[in-house]
Amino acid sequence: MTDQTTWDPSQPILEIEHLSISFFTRLREIPAVMDFSCTVMPGEAMGLVGESGCGKSTVALGVMQDLGKNGRIVGGSIKFKGRDLCKMSDDELRAIRGKEIAMIYQEPMASLNPAMKIGEQLAEVPMIHEGLSRAKALELARQIVADVRLPDPDRILKAYPHQLSGGQQQRIVIAMALMSKPALLILDEPTTALDVTVEAGIVDLVKDLGEKYGTSMLFISHNLGLILETCDRLCVMYSGEAVETGAVAEVFDEMRHPYTQALFRSIPLPGADKNARPLIAIPGNFPLPHERPQGCNFGPRCDYFQKGRCDARDIAMDPVPGGDRHESRCLRFAEIDWDAPPQVAKTTEKSPIGPVVLKMDDLRKYYEVSSGAFGDGVAKVVKANESLSFEAHEGETLAIVGESGCGKSTFAKVLMGLETATSGEILLFDENIQDTPIQQRNANTVSSVQMVFQNPFDTLNPSMTVGRQIIRALEIFGEGRNDAERHQRMLELLDLVKLPRAFAERKPRQLSGGQKQRVGIARAFAGGAKIVVADEPVSALDVSVQAAVTDLLMEIQRKNRTTLLFISHDLSVVRYLSDRVMVMYLGHVVEIGTTDEVFSPPYHPYTEALLSAVPIADTRVKKKRIVLEGDIPSAMNPPPGCPFQTRCRWKSRVPGGLCDREMPPMREMGNGHQIKCHLSEEELASMEPVIQIAAE
Repeated sequence: MTDQTTWDPSQPILEIEHLSISFFTRLREIPAVMDFSCTVMPGEAMGLVGESGCGKSTVALGVMQDLGKNGRIVGGSIKFKGRDLCKMSDDELRAIRGKEIAMIYQEPMASLNPAMKIGEQLAEVPMIHEGLSRAKALELARQIVADVRLPDPDRILKAYPHQLSGGQQQRIVIAMALMSKPALLILDEPTTALDVTVEAGIVDLVKDLGEKYGTSMLFISHNLGLILETCDRLCVMYSGEAVETGAVAEVFDEMRHPYTQALFRSIPLPGADKNARPLIAIPGNFPLPHERPQGCNFGPRCDYFQKGRCDARDIAMDPVPGGDRHESRCLRFAEIDWDAPPQVAKTTEKSPIGPVVLKMDDLRKYYEVSSGAFGDGVAKVVKANESLSFEAHEGETLAIVGESGCGKSTFAKVLMGLETATSGEILLFDENIQDTPIQQRNANTVSSVQMVFQNPFDTLNPSMTVGRQIIRALEIFGEGRNDAERHQRMLELLDLVKLPRAFAERKPRQLSGGQKQRVGIARAFAGGAKIVVADEPVSALDVSVQAAVTDLLMEIQRKNRTTLLFISHDLSVVRYLSDRVMVMYLGHVVEIGTTDEVFSPPYHPYTEALLSAVPIADTRVKKKRIVLEGDIPSAMNPPPGCPFQTRCRWKSRVPGGLCDREMPPMREMGNGHQIKCHLSEEELASMEPVIQIAAE
């Protein structure tokens, strides 16, 4: 067992000093983390942020002493409660892992055994670490399941992991981590795969449980808004090094490292405007571990770089005068005018919106699902899309938002011809296409409606070069009279998405995530697409790459007068990009209007909850907190009346149980703004803004 008598609770619970971690291959040593220091006090939540590959998760695995065969700590120390974890035996580490230090991973199913019931998996933890009897362990499991706010704990304990939603699975993983009331909880991107409303509930839960159990936290995320909501302190990492650390509000408002500043300039905060105040992407690319520059790692991408000074020697972390343990790894932080406005990227005029190019009228898409060999033989119907009606104009960005399962992707599949509609009309340039599967559509129709997918890794053929993949699309769309013309067009498409022409000879594995997504965009525009369905096109990318890809989409749209249907759950990106917003819930359109109308009251109650759940990385923002209770009902068994009535906080304001009985009508609020709700005009008018920015 660990000896805790020597540890003074006024001392750090976790103290990482000058940590260096390398991975060893047959060819070389790859330094993943260098000279990293970080201190977590008892009861404190420390956020670790930075782009993919900066070493955040490697630090966490170093704390867990779980670096695999190739990973090794080559310098520094990691002290937990005053004891160096690097010098402990395997038996000592086993006694600490899971009991005193617990880790929650990004993908909940990676932590759950699909063949064991939830109760048995939870009970294992105290039985192994504390020697509790099975009955006592199950009793504790039931209490913790209630603590993580899961409904009907007895049913949950008897369920298998696959019978729970993603949000419920993540709560179970959190419950498992808390079973032994650890002193330190490490969370590695615990909400990345979750809906924004589920994320809000998980964030509240983690904060409350941290306070209840006095748990210290190391919270790894690339979402600065989440860090603001959950953490006391912050450490910004870049290319294996900590570059800035301090209290969260201080780093947000008085940042003293160029990389931190560049991160904030590349995320869509309130006030950003795609025409007047566009985002500023960080130039260049993240360095590979064996290609790091001399001196400052961030030097080649930094606006304040001085040759002969910033690249002369290794740079240490230095304290920022007057700060609360605020430090920066920048030689020039005292010389830079941090309040100077950024050199704004080129501003553009708002593009005029053209005529209607796509019209959906009362579109429905139902799936018939067999009840299976053990069912009652009665087929059930999943109502994925219900009475979907809207128009999209030339040159317009229409955002489609809503939680998983609301029907966004089903509607996209029907539009693309991957599915056919059950009923209703889709008019594409006045041509009916709802009953025409993609195999029967002509090349012109196929090329005019294209899709950019969420995950660029899955959509490229790993064995074909980038150039060949784009040329293949040109061949299918009948573009170009011969190979030479198609090759020239392929090079022009690489220019369009701002990739070097030399990339034509590269394979996908030689490209970063952002570069792969650009190839996907080039391929979508190969046939001169008029409508592009972008299904979460930037959610898998780092914030700095997001800014570049969204800017690229806007530029191509302005040039080609493309209509962009932008499917997303990130309302910050939606607010920045879109001209109009369509909010979907359980197959229904519940609100549609211009971006300004949808982001300000009156709201549909569901829109109000969505806006409240968005983490915003701005200390001036004050948000009304509305956490939705319960999960989205099943599309196989939707509730009667209003589809949102089971989770609506306004339901009691509607007299006579109308919400339980009748589907609300689509109400015209003026200027094309529509809301599907039973609330009276007075109640809608009484709504207050969810997001407010405090005066400076």
